[in-house]
Amino acid sequence: MVEKIVAFIVGTFAGLGGLPFGKELIVFIISLMPILELRGGLIAASLLGLPPLKSYIISIIGNIIPVPFILWLINYILDWMRNSKRFSKVAKWLDKKVDKHKGQIEKYGFIGLILFVGIPLPGTGAWTGCLIASVLEMNRKKSFVAALIGIFIASIIMMLISFGLLKYIIG
Repeated sequence: MVEKIVAFIVGTFAGLGGLPFGKELIVFIISLMPILELRGGLIAASLLGLPPLKSYIISIIGNIIPVPFILWLINYILDWMRNSKRFSKVAKWLDKKVDKHKGQIEKYGFIGLILFVGIPLPGTGAWTGCLIASVLEMNRKKSFVAALIGIFIASIIMMLISFGLLKYIIG
């Protein structure tokens, strides 16, 4: 599923590929995106034929950049969205997403957040983990560190999948 979404996005941004560092920019943009994050960025990098180390660094940077903004600003944004006629449905959807996963983080705290961000399963990752940490009013600095550790764990797993197993399967 993620592979299909990534392939679609790579195709959408294909025009950037001809620019100097265009392929790297595509990987960076995908790594910034919620849901896809570095998981999608590394798959895209593999599909684009970029070298693993460069791809790894670009994807991590792209995935880390949104983290402090989410941790420090998302509660203000959610409050505004809840009171907005236009965005109240999106806020309700995000609240449901938080409620669905918050037990995993709430129960184990710091370690729970690391594992939630670090294990690349559908619905997990830095965006959702930091959203939940913010809603639970966890310590922001500790949450930032937990998200970073989780991102590094996810990046290692996804490097093995994207440039190892996936590369072997696709050829």
